[in-house]
Amino acid sequence: MTKTVSLHYEDSGAESGPPVLLGGSLGTSGAMWDPQVEVLCKHVRTIAFDHRGHGSSPAPEGPYAIADLGRDVLALMDRLKLAKASYVGLSIGGMVGQWLAGNHPERIDKLVLIATSAYLGDGAPWIERAAVVRGAGTTEVVADAVLARWFTPHWSTAHHRVVAELREMICSTPAEGYAACCDALAALDLRAELTRITAPTLVIGGAEDLAIPPANQEAIVSAVAGSRLQLIEDAAHIPTIQHPDTVNELIAEHLEVQL
Repeated sequence: MTKTVSLHYEDSGAESGPPVLLGGSLGTSGAMWDPQVEVLCKHVRTIAFDHRGHGSSPAPEGPYAIADLGRDVLALMDRLKLAKASYVGLSIGGMVGQWLAGNHPERIDKLVLIATSAYLGDGAPWIERAAVVRGAGTTEVVADAVLARWFTPHWSTAHHRVVAELREMICSTPAEGYAACCDALAALDLRAELTRITAPTLVIGGAEDLAIPPANQEAIVSAVAGSRLQLIEDAAHIPTIQHPDTVNELIAEHLEVQL
């Protein structure tokens, strides 16, 4: 078993409020959740963290597995003395959420899975991406290709400053941390975990997501008892930034919070 790392996090909102963990996508830090934290922290305790190998969290040598990232979150919960928390995760962050809710259901209250999948099939593209990043020694080599799939083209053009900030976030991600998480994606298979999830689960997808298309979210909903799917039109892989108001309302409704 890989040793856990001490995750960097930003803890916002009332400490007495219901805790909500926020796990982001590959190549981002917890700052990607700013549009959600700004609104939700008035009602709940938001804890936006950096996955291992990302942001200000340690970046041990890979490869990593989704279970490693999940155990890091459990260690963070223990450090914060959280017996139970709700969890909102996007892309790889959603995969971590599936692992947590499937293997440690007693620790997860409510679950929101955004633009994610339990199984990606052929791992070769992820192995190749890891090799490219390791070979270049920087994530900048993949940044533009990644960003092209994060948002719909018209939105990217109209919000070029936001896209530029996110590009910098990707480029500042440690090469080994990014590549090691690609290793985790190459080996991803959480289909067995889905059948063990008992937390009330909301699954959100972008209708135009080319990175992890809606069929992946539909597969999750078909396997998680009582879960429901909400697709957002005119959205690609990061609907939390392209349509923050819509996503915030969906999350709040699922957490039973009145905005």
